[in-house]
Parts: sequence; structure tokens; C-alpha cells
Amino acid sequence: MAAQPDPASWRGRRVLLTGHTGFKGAWLALWLAELGASVHGLAGPPPSVPSLYELARVADVLDGEHEVDVRDADAVAAAIRAAQPTLVIHMAAQAIVRRSLAAPAESFAVNVTGTANVLGALPSCTTAALVVTSDKCYRDVESGRPMREHDPLGGKDPYSASKAGQELVAAAFRQTVLADRGVAVATARAGNVIGGGDWGSDRLLPDVMRAALAGEPVVLRNPDAVRPWQHVLNPLSGYLVLAEALLDTGAGGGFDEAWNFGPAAGDERPVSWVVERVRERWPELDARVEPDADAGKESPLLRLDSAKARERLEWAPRW
Repeated sequence: MAAQPDPASWRGRRVLLTGHTGFKGAWLALWLAELGASVHGLAGPPPSVPSLYELARVADVLDGEHEVDVRDADAVAAAIRAAQPTLVIHMAAQAIVRRSLAAPAESFAVNVTGTANVLGALPSCTTAALVVTSDKCYRDVESGRPMREHDPLGGKDPYSASKAGQELVAAAFRQTVLADRGVAVATARAGNVIGGGDWGSDRLLPDVMRAALAGEPVVLRNPDAVRPWQHVLNPLSGYLVLAEALLDTGAGGGFDEAWNFGPAAGDERPVSWVVERVRERWPELDARVEPDADAGKESPLLRLDSAKARERLEWAPRW
């Protein structure tokens, strides 16, 4: 049986979750509250209308909430001081590849500088921090083999490069700024999550659903792109199990490093396969391929090797 979050580790624990108004963040806030944690949120407004944050009434399960842009260092520091968390889970991000192509400076400011602002403001009560980055932080994703945690970081588009930068910021804080305080800092790499409550733009299944409901064909930019799709609760369970290990072992305990959380080997699928699975259940759905200038800037193949998480954390996707 794969490891699952232990409620005993979370009951009454003060957790600061950044990005709790987003798709993944809202799900994690609900799960943390269900586990008995005292959850404090730090984020900007919900990124979509409607949003899971609003429809699931995430604000009702929080013990504190701060509407803060992570680029505002002073506001971030004030919110973290108010929350006094023992654990910080940093998920606030600019998470859309195409948006990064239109506004690259925004992605670097939110993802890189924002991470530095959060890690630089940790109070003395914080013993662990988990920084959620992306499976797109790797440099050689087009090699065809699954990416492992020790592979070189990189990224040819601004989003991917900003996620690689986020990894470097976390590593630098782990080894220098936070080392003397004994704060355990780990990073988690996952991506291409699907699940209820996602109304994001330029995301495959929300785009498919919007087109189907409107009676219009869904436009596919790159139907042959292969991604490690997984339900949102799978990587979130990994984040929680990893956070428990960080809290139990502390800095230098062997878990304060980078971790991949992806589907089983061979479960990666092209965009066209996902659309066909939807069409089996919604036969009226139509699709057309319209490559655009940005399609070639996204990697055609991405695979993750999550063997380390499976072996050392005993984690595996349940769905």
C-alpha cells in the first residue's frame, strides 16, 4: 500500500500555503484542513472566474488569509509573520507557458523573485519549507528518457526557465541563508495535472470543456505533444508525504532535496489521446489542429522518473 498523509502529523499544525486561490492550491488547502491543520493562505485573487476557491468555499476552512502579491517583499514578510507557521508550502506561481511568452518578465518576477521573498521571510518558528516548482524545469526534456532529479536544469521558454530559477533559489537558501537555522527546504516537481475545479486558460481539459459546451471545435496547437498527465490529488498526496518527512527528519535528514511526482512509467500520453478519451464520452466534441507560432516553443515530449519518491517515500499515484 502506498504511503498516504498521516492526520497525526497535521492535527493542529500551523501551515502557510501560498497560492491557495489557484487550482492546485485550493485542493491542497481543503485537504490540509481535512487533516486537521491550521491553514493560513497567502495569494492574489483567484486566477479564473469561476474558481474552485470560490465554489468550494476554501476561505471557510482557513484560519487566516492574506491577499498578497508574492512580488511585494514587505507584504509577504508581514503575512508570514502574522501566520507564524511551522511549515510553509509555496505554490504561488505564474503557471502558464503561453502567458510567459507574452510577458516573460512577469514569470521571472513571480516565480523566481517571489520564491526568494517567501524563503527570505521565514520566521524562527518555521522548521520546513516545500517549494513546488514544475516538471518543466529540466533542460534536456527532449532526450526521450524520463527526467531524474539530478538531471541539469534549464528550459528554453520563460516559464520553464523561471521554474529552473526557482529550483536554484530554493537550493541556495537551503545551503546558505537557512542552513544555520536548521530549516529543511525541499522542492517538488510535477505538472500537467487534471481534475475538477480547473477553469484555467490554455489548459487542455478546461479548453476542451469550454469548446464542447459552446458547441465549437476545440483548437489543438500541438496534438502530438506527450505529457505526464495525472489527477491533481496524486501529486498533492506526494507533497504531503514529503512535507511529513521534512518535519520528522529536519535539515540534513535526507529529504531536503528535489523530488519528482509523476504517473507510472509508460502512462505518459499525447494531447490527441486525451481528447479522444473525452470524445468517447462526449461524441459531439469536435477538434481541429491549428499550430501557432508559439507551438514550437513548447517541448514536444516530457517524461518524469519518480522512482526516488516511490522508493524512499513509498509514494505512488493512487489513480
